[in-house]
Amino acid sequence: MNNGDVDLTSDRYSMVGGNLVISNPDKQKDAGVYYCLASNNYGMVRSTEATLSFGYLDPFPPEERPEVRVKEGKGMVLLCDPPYHFPDDLSYRWLLNEFPVFITMDKRRFVSQTNGNLYIANVEASDKGNYSCFVSSPSITKSVFSKFIPLIPIPERTTKPYPADIVVQFKDIYALMGQNVTLECFALGNPVPDIRWRKVLEPMPSTAEISTSGAVLKIFNIQLEDEGLYECEAENIRGKDKHQARIYVQAFPEWVEHINDTEVDIGSDLYWPCVATGKPIPTIRWLKNGYAYHKGELRLYDVTFENAGMYQCIAENTYGAIYANAELKILALAPTFELNPMKKKILAAKGGRVIIECKPKAAPKPKFSWSKGTEWLVNSSRILIWEDGSLEINNITRNDGGIYTCFAENNRGKANSTGTLVITDPTRIILAPINADITVGENATMQCAASFDPALDLTFIWSFNGYVIDFTKENIHYQRNFMLDANGELLIRNAQLRHAGRYTCTAQTIVDNSSASADLVVRGPPGPPGGLRIEDIRATSVALTWSRGSDNHSPISKYTIQTKTILSDDWKDAKTDPPIIEGNMEAAKAVDLIPWMEYEFRVVATNTLGIGEPSIPSNRIKTDGAAPNVAPSDVGGGGGSNRELTITWAPLSREYHYGNNFGYIVAFKPFDGDEWKKVTVTNPDTGRYVHKDETMSPSTAFQVKVKAFNNKGDGPYSLIAVIYSAQDAPNEAPTDVGVKVLSSSEISVHWKHVVEKIVESYQIRYWAAHDKEAAAHRVQVTSQEYSARLENLLPDTQYFVEVGACNSAGCGPLSEVIETFTRKAPPSQPPRIISSVRSGSRYIITWDHVVALSNESSVTGYKVLYRPDGQHEGKLYSTHKHSIEVPIPRDGQYVVEVRAHSDGGDGVVSQVKISGKSSRKTCFTLTPDGKQKTFTIVLERENDTLGFNIIGGRPNQTNHEESSTEGIYVSKILENGPADKVNGLELHDRIIVVR
Repeated sequence: MNNGDVDLTSDRYSMVGGNLVISNPDKQKDAGVYYCLASNNYGMVRSTEATLSFGYLDPFPPEERPEVRVKEGKGMVLLCDPPYHFPDDLSYRWLLNEFPVFITMDKRRFVSQTNGNLYIANVEASDKGNYSCFVSSPSITKSVFSKFIPLIPIPERTTKPYPADIVVQFKDIYALMGQNVTLECFALGNPVPDIRWRKVLEPMPSTAEISTSGAVLKIFNIQLEDEGLYECEAENIRGKDKHQARIYVQAFPEWVEHINDTEVDIGSDLYWPCVATGKPIPTIRWLKNGYAYHKGELRLYDVTFENAGMYQCIAENTYGAIYANAELKILALAPTFELNPMKKKILAAKGGRVIIECKPKAAPKPKFSWSKGTEWLVNSSRILIWEDGSLEINNITRNDGGIYTCFAENNRGKANSTGTLVITDPTRIILAPINADITVGENATMQCAASFDPALDLTFIWSFNGYVIDFTKENIHYQRNFMLDANGELLIRNAQLRHAGRYTCTAQTIVDNSSASADLVVRGPPGPPGGLRIEDIRATSVALTWSRGSDNHSPISKYTIQTKTILSDDWKDAKTDPPIIEGNMEAAKAVDLIPWMEYEFRVVATNTLGIGEPSIPSNRIKTDGAAPNVAPSDVGGGGGSNRELTITWAPLSREYHYGNNFGYIVAFKPFDGDEWKKVTVTNPDTGRYVHKDETMSPSTAFQVKVKAFNNKGDGPYSLIAVIYSAQDAPNEAPTDVGVKVLSSSEISVHWKHVVEKIVESYQIRYWAAHDKEAAAHRVQVTSQEYSARLENLLPDTQYFVEVGACNSAGCGPLSEVIETFTRKAPPSQPPRIISSVRSGSRYIITWDHVVALSNESSVTGYKVLYRPDGQHEGKLYSTHKHSIEVPIPRDGQYVVEVRAHSDGGDGVVSQVKISGKSSRKTCFTLTPDGKQKTFTIVLERENDTLGFNIIGGRPNQTNHEESSTEGIYVSKILENGPADKVNGLELHDRIIVVR
């Protein structure tokens, strides 16, 4: 702790594994910097450092805070003045009058999280109250609040505007890469200023967010490229204020290269690189076995066993430190080939070169010598013994084959190892690829054949522009010809421009290889032009220059300039000067452009083989402005309210604005007048102007014309149109207004037309007695109508109705108010259908009588709708009875709807479905004498066992049949025919029903 050992014999400290446990920690005794040391027989290492701190948040002082008086409309600041605390990560809020009522931040009110102060851009009467600064420390989860500060706004007869004044300003900040950075900016002013943020001369970071009504800029996960000058600007109608400060982005140390466990020979030199990056650049220091050893670059010369141990490289800057640990071992041993003996068999090609490695383990570095058989080898023009012990032989002959021995010796001993060198036939390309010239889409063949030692395996490797071709990934365009032995022929199918280049065939064995190359030329459409620049920007033209791209072996015949605007995502050919841009040109003009329009440009080259790829688009530019040259169309108008002249036109689309401050000049005069009156309309999207003049006569002819203008001048006037000023509203009220009540929700209103010819419609106003007249409903009908139907009214309610005549200038005086009452509501209960019985060729439908409630209209009859199922139209019957007969349907099902009718309207519907189908059942009878008869029973409805066409009854007998027998005796026959027979059935026959 603080570079002194911790007394582990004290009861306050204990160690669990390597962890230090402090019981009842105390700020005075235990605050400080700690690290631990770990050691064993091979050395010692030190841990990274840790700082133990004690957080605290003192209470606010107990003194009362004085009241603050501020004139309404003025800005003000309430100071928080937080108490002593650690760490400095407080959050601030303000209480209003009582806990837990906190003020909400908006454009007018802001609480700084830097100092805790409350800022109000301009004080209002509603700000009156008692304010307390509420401070929280998330580190120690503690909160305190200040004494209340009374704020008293002083009323002002008129509040005066004053310019924006930035009072919350951010300072230059040093931020650590990856951190989140918060900038605050708030201004006083009346009206409340708007706040805007920008990064000076650079785009705002993609991770930047603006919150709290613009007062806070947050940059998340800040990066080095986010460093720069930031500005906030506050503005209101009285003026603006700016503030700038810089963010410097720093970085924690990070390893570029660090130490690893290393072994070096005794007596040798060691350079141990340890490099780190960061901002600011980290410094390097070294520990050996836990203690300070060296600073900066570490180099050791003529190492001994004393240099062995555990080393730590520490890279640190103001933001932290990183550690790299490694062991340094010092080696001292006699040469040995146990771990890395020479290869027993080494292959080399005749005429080639071979390197025979000799790498024993030895310390210090041994001296090497070689022998072939019993012959000692010395350096010559063909033979070279390398410093690391390897033997190199050049221009190999058959005589070089044999047994080779490497000898290694140092001051601790000697050793040797032996291997056999075998000479093979060389690999040679005997059929080399030749240059080829093709057009895009064609195929090409690259030949390649080789001779080689028959005892070896041969492999062909193809490379393109130095990169090996992967035939598993490139199998669409590249294929091998496996039909030929010892042949590596390459097929290039459907060649594209990208396949042009140098192809190299390499014939390879495990011993040697041989290569040959050829060039493939692929002719095709030109490549993209480069270096496109825009110059001499004018209203309708720009000058373009470019550099020619690749012609892909076919001369460029012409260039085409293409444009794209904000009006469309499509590229279009531009008109140019000259009209045809020859292939040897690298400059031209795009003409007939739209003034004051944003454009992108690109250039496309063409040759006899096609149109090439376009250049990279230019930066977006805007052509210069010009006066409009198009007049608005569809000029017309007329009508409107009293004493108005309404002028309309079709607004010009954006492409015809040609400049800033675009608008319209509207000119008009009486038809026979001499002087044009002109007005300016500044909204570029409007197509309407209404001129009001109390002295204007109604229905007067005017000549009107409209032209466009911008900051460059005026355009041409449109054609002159003749329109008429508004008519006078009618001055006569409709008469003989009457009302006819139709039901509980509908009434009909009728009236007598006014005499004036300028009536275009009639308006009916109506409202319920319990509503205000201002909430009246309106119904508009044409001037040809003499009545109107008012629907969706409330039942049993008093209504007031009045009628007025209207035209385009407005509505005239209203008629006298007519009072009326709607009828009571229709019955709410539906008729309950009792039965639907089939009788011959008709159905008899019967229902219960509906009884109206006291607040409902009395039932005057019933309406019956007879319709096919699934359709809404049918035949409507009216009746005062409780039943009705309807025809049996010929096909499918029909629906019979029954509803009660009253003066208040129709009631709720009940319905029943009927069918034209009948069910025939084959049955048996037993006559009194026991004989069986067969007959057919016709049921009125499917699956119905009641209401047979044969009406039966049981005899007054108690034991005439078993309980399982289901039977009836025929007592009445309803079918037409002989009175005693139906389908062979006789009276008193017993029927067994077959279900």
